[in-house]
Amino acid sequence: MAAAEILPKPPATRRMPDPEPYLVQTAAETLTPLVQSTYTSSELHFFVNGRRVTLQNPNPGWVLLDWIRAQDNLKGTKLGCGEGGCGACTVVLQTVEKGRRLKHIAVNACLFPLIGIDGKSLITIEGLGSVTRPHPLQERIAKMHGSQCGFCTPGIVMSLYALIRNSYQNGKFRLSSSDVELQGHLDGNLCRCTGYKPILEAAKTFIVEDLKGDLVEDSEVPSLEATKLTEDLERVSMDVNACGSLTGGSCGRPGGCCRDPSPSSSNSSVAKMSSLESAATRATSVDSGSGTSLSNSFIPYDPSAELIFPPSLWKYEPRAICYGDERKIWFKPTTLEQLLELKSAYPSAKIVGGASETQIEIRFKKSDYRVCIYASDIVVLNSCELPEDDAKLAALPEVSIPGNLSLTKVEELCMTLFHRLGARAMAFDALRKQLRYFAGRQIRNVASLAGNLATASPISDSAPALLAANAGIIIRTKKGGLIDIPLSTFFLGYRKTKLPPDGVITQIKIPLPPSGTLEVIKAYKQAKRKDDDIAIVTAGFRVRLDRNGFVEDVTFAFGGMAPTTVVATKTQQAVLGQRWADDNTLKEAMDGLLKDFDLPFGVPGGMAQYRKTLALSLFFRFWHEAIVELDLAEVDFGVIKEIQRGISTGNRAHDPLATSTTRVVGREIPHLSALKHCTGEAEYVDDMPQQKNELFGALVLSTKAHAKIHEVDWNTALKMPGVVGYIDKDSVPQGSNNWGPIRVDEPLFAVDEVHSHGQTIGMVYAETALQAQAAAAKVRVRYETLPAILTINQAIDAGSYFEHGKQLKKGAAVQGSLDEIFSNCEYVFEGVTRLGGQEHFYLETLAALAIPHVEDGSMEVYASSQNLMENQVFVAQVLGVPMSRVNMRVRRIGGAYGGKESRTTPIACLLAIAAKKERRPLRMMLNRDEDIATSGQRHPMQCRWKIGTDTNGIIKCLDTDIYDNAGYSLDMSGAVMDRACTHIDNCYSIPHAWIRGWVCKTNTVSNTAFRGFGGPQAMYFTESFMSAIAEGLQIDVDELRARNLYKEGDLTPFLQKIDVDFHIPTMLEQLSANADYENRKSAVKRFNYENRYRKQGICKIPTKFGLSFATALHLNQAGAYVRIYEDGSVLLHHGGTEMGQGLYTKMCQVAAEELGVGVDEIFNKDSQTDQVANASPTAASSGSDLNGMAVKHACDQLNERLAPYRKQYGADAPMSVIAHAAYRDRVNLAANGFWKMPRIGYKWGNYKDPLPMFYYFTQGVAITEVELDLLTGDHTVVRTDIMMDVGRSINPSIDYGQIEGAFVQGQGLFTMEESLWTREGELFTRGPGTYKIPGFSDIPQIFNVSMLRHDSKGNAISWKHLRSIQSSKGIGEPPLFLGSTVFFALREAVRAAREMNGVKEPLVLDAPATAEKLRLAVGDEFVKRAAVVPKEGETNFFVRIEE
Repeated sequence: MAAAEILPKPPATRRMPDPEPYLVQTAAETLTPLVQSTYTSSELHFFVNGRRVTLQNPNPGWVLLDWIRAQDNLKGTKLGCGEGGCGACTVVLQTVEKGRRLKHIAVNACLFPLIGIDGKSLITIEGLGSVTRPHPLQERIAKMHGSQCGFCTPGIVMSLYALIRNSYQNGKFRLSSSDVELQGHLDGNLCRCTGYKPILEAAKTFIVEDLKGDLVEDSEVPSLEATKLTEDLERVSMDVNACGSLTGGSCGRPGGCCRDPSPSSSNSSVAKMSSLESAATRATSVDSGSGTSLSNSFIPYDPSAELIFPPSLWKYEPRAICYGDERKIWFKPTTLEQLLELKSAYPSAKIVGGASETQIEIRFKKSDYRVCIYASDIVVLNSCELPEDDAKLAALPEVSIPGNLSLTKVEELCMTLFHRLGARAMAFDALRKQLRYFAGRQIRNVASLAGNLATASPISDSAPALLAANAGIIIRTKKGGLIDIPLSTFFLGYRKTKLPPDGVITQIKIPLPPSGTLEVIKAYKQAKRKDDDIAIVTAGFRVRLDRNGFVEDVTFAFGGMAPTTVVATKTQQAVLGQRWADDNTLKEAMDGLLKDFDLPFGVPGGMAQYRKTLALSLFFRFWHEAIVELDLAEVDFGVIKEIQRGISTGNRAHDPLATSTTRVVGREIPHLSALKHCTGEAEYVDDMPQQKNELFGALVLSTKAHAKIHEVDWNTALKMPGVVGYIDKDSVPQGSNNWGPIRVDEPLFAVDEVHSHGQTIGMVYAETALQAQAAAAKVRVRYETLPAILTINQAIDAGSYFEHGKQLKKGAAVQGSLDEIFSNCEYVFEGVTRLGGQEHFYLETLAALAIPHVEDGSMEVYASSQNLMENQVFVAQVLGVPMSRVNMRVRRIGGAYGGKESRTTPIACLLAIAAKKERRPLRMMLNRDEDIATSGQRHPMQCRWKIGTDTNGIIKCLDTDIYDNAGYSLDMSGAVMDRACTHIDNCYSIPHAWIRGWVCKTNTVSNTAFRGFGGPQAMYFTESFMSAIAEGLQIDVDELRARNLYKEGDLTPFLQKIDVDFHIPTMLEQLSANADYENRKSAVKRFNYENRYRKQGICKIPTKFGLSFATALHLNQAGAYVRIYEDGSVLLHHGGTEMGQGLYTKMCQVAAEELGVGVDEIFNKDSQTDQVANASPTAASSGSDLNGMAVKHACDQLNERLAPYRKQYGADAPMSVIAHAAYRDRVNLAANGFWKMPRIGYKWGNYKDPLPMFYYFTQGVAITEVELDLLTGDHTVVRTDIMMDVGRSINPSIDYGQIEGAFVQGQGLFTMEESLWTREGELFTRGPGTYKIPGFSDIPQIFNVSMLRHDSKGNAISWKHLRSIQSSKGIGEPPLFLGSTVFFALREAVRAAREMNGVKEPLVLDAPATAEKLRLAVGDEFVKRAAVVPKEGETNFFVRIEE
């Protein structure tokens, strides 16, 4: 097809708001001549994993990920967020750069334009290796437990792969620990399961042991010259039969080139790892001091398996390309002249580089760019060369950066210039610092300064630094030629610039000051998370002094303080002509900043006081830093020192396996699917092959928090290409529209009214997912807005509650009031404590596939669900069939954490309804923003407490009301409140207690289960009032906790006796000693005494978490089905689901142990309701307990039947022999197992002799040390030590992974993960761009984890009394609360700062303790001066619904 034939025929374009008139013409009219003369091809030519691909006129709406996932054999690259923030879609591009140098570039396939793949070699996770022949990096991560749910793993592997391929120099891999961990190569990848630590350890040991590389601690300066050297060494052969290196040296193939010196043969023989155990778990840190070599655990590295650059691409000649359809057209010019010609012909065409902004606008803002131009491959715009001669470089008055040079290369350029020019290039060092923390590495690899400036973001990272440097930009147009614009005049307003519609930014000019100039340029940024986060405030400062120290010239530029990047004009005027080092200059500047930035309380973006405080604090830091740089006076270096983290280390304490009395249980077997995760072969719901005639659904969601629906207009949507139909409230059988896990009160489809922003109104379905999504966006709904209740306080004021009424009473509260008890208390404390919600942020969003069977009316539904039975119940309801005709299935889930216990049900139901209607399979996977907007969160909570003590702080009584924000339907909010009420004691004895729970009904998304299920919130409240007591009585909080600890025989508020299994005192003692707690506590006090602008904090907190489904007694049961085949192989089914927690692995270990076979002989197939009926949800940390005992019961039956044959053939006879003999004797080799949890059975309201609520308690203790920057609120976790009582672990490495992952998830809950709503009730934080979970650089720098093994006298502890599977304990949820130790350590740091600042008021710090809350809590003079008083009726820009 000729390119000219595919031109769209859009309506006339809108006139651009520019003084120069442009003729209004259609795209076809203006572009056809160019297409006919220049853009004669509509084909893309590239390679994928070494295979040549030619695409003819591809779908113009596709990004690279769309094409990849459309291929049946490339499902390993995942869609996680669609905005380049999670890294699940990471792939590697091999590209040839100037000088025939080869580079490996990690990119986000969810953003990267498909047209950009032309002429490149694409490597996906499948190109590295497979389960049968994995790449050593894949094997290393798998066997070192670096994968749990596995959904993020391919992207992480690919990011590491790019780093490693680019590190090959002189026949060796040279990487520092800093390169692996601190230089941002993994900052674009998120993992919600592992806590990151094992991934980092796998990467480091892979380099040292597998590649035999040098893991140096200090990197040399990565100059462009060094980069050139590296790239020269990486040239790849043009001869398929030999390396054919152009230099006669190494071709750079990792692991060895045919021209490399022969490596030592001493390590050539490497034993293959045992199928039962990974020795990698002996140590989890390269420098852990264990001395254990891991190399013998892995197969040898095979360099011949590594992909080379396709030889034919060396000869590739860039071609001008054009393709598209009537909706959209893409152009790829090869020269700047072609680009200018296109922009001249069609000025409204969108120039696209990395698409990091454009694709966000298209996907989430529904922007419609009819003509797009891919400009990243234009050489003159993306390459830069500096003079090799230092004298020539020094003579330059300025340096020009090509507009489309990738930000990664700009970083390298800036480092080189600063290295070669020193202080003259201070502007470049400032720019480098800003770019290092801009987005993730994948985005920095493709984004550019031109794109960053053209978007005119008010929180741009680069613009303030460039403004401070007096930068200018060069714009080219075809008609006007060159236009030189100072950056100071470029920005006109919010997202508005002087860039002409037909203009192209070709260069950014940064002047170099003359040698000897007394000038300092610095840049700063503050965000919620250090790595890969949008700024709250950015700043670029420049000051030039005369020889006497007086200010000659200044620029103080800020982002985040106005609708665009601005300079502080009043402040600049105030300091001009002043002596910089005079205190009065600083005072005048501070006064000026408050005048320049007098933000109103309701300023867009919120945080008015914090932003003003940051403006003052950042300038204060710069003022001191400039004094130091220019050696003007002595200053406190603590002012200028920003928080920096070091290389992470840590240990997992392991006992020798020789002490184990079991053969399989207790062994550290890697997750059975780990290698599949790492190779991309693990199949998730949306990876399943497309069914014949399959359709795709897309939701139509409410855009109002509370409103009447007057009309829903489907007409436009139904006329869209590919649309087949829709379903809504009229598509459901009468009486079947409501569902709910406890109370059936939530409509599948809104009827007459919507009660939450994001509530489902209907579903459109079409031939493709993109068509369905486009059609859903065209459905028009006419509303009548009604008043909305968003916050807990609003619900309390309105009396808006769900019926609940449960309460706990103990002691005097059973008879009535606690007034008399309080009157006898020496001290009474009261307060209100709040905790925000938390988004699950599982990497795999909600997904399902419904396959109808027309013959018998049955339905098979694959759903990413923790609760297949509940899905089955309601799918059967909406279909009008018995449950026996609905088979729910899931093989694995890409993370869940409770978020897929109930919220998958409506997705499964909707698809089943449509599948039945159309008699065709239906599939849907929610986009990230849809998932977050509809699936609910951890419950925001508020606790109003009153507590009485004696003079020693011994707690006498507690009276409390706990409120959770349930949202618009009940879901599991009542059960969450139940657990909150039963965990408000944490580990402390409270003789008299009255605990009341209130479930607030609001117009927000319906909140749901989340790891901990109300327990973490309640224990956070507990520790908050423990802090209040300690501070009020001036008692050391550790002493206060010790005085109030439970003792054996004490009763909880729900009257369950604390028994011999209470090990908190033992763990507090052991962990304190192991972590050298008391000495470190003293060191923290010394540090705080000596440092004014940084403070440290340290704390030690215990946790006690009850295991069982509590009062949902019927859920405490499980079934299993074990079948032994005649060949001795074993098929296992049970009611649990695998979501990364290793349940399948543990169940295989249990079955193997009981049956006396190897784990490799057990096949745990997917979970499905037609194999195990009436399965309880995999939740409440009870998956192993319930299903493990059911598996054991089934195995016990089989063992009894096989006993005669074991006696006949001997105890060591293989199962194949025994099973064959039993089969020949007609013995039943299949058994159903069942188990129900004994002992428990608590009933609310029984205050006399209730049965236990929990089967046992999993307990733990953590010690965390932090450091806080008092000027910004930024912090780092210096060290964490954890000890957990997990009983007798079935698989210690899986349990360690659960502990570390839960801790980091809890760390996020209590510090950085902040959910915000708009005043209209729309959830604002709906993706990684606005909602921040911990990343690689947020975990504790030292992270030690151990398990309780012996008492304080050294005697081994027995857990046989538990009567749990193999005497183990559930571990998924209990460690999460220990993440609060980061919060409470930060609280201690803030207390030290407030004491220094003379603040007398009691500290009230609510979680999450964001940088904003921490900074404002310091209470210094800057905070006071930045105070913002709301005007009458003025409200904050954002709403926190826990308030």
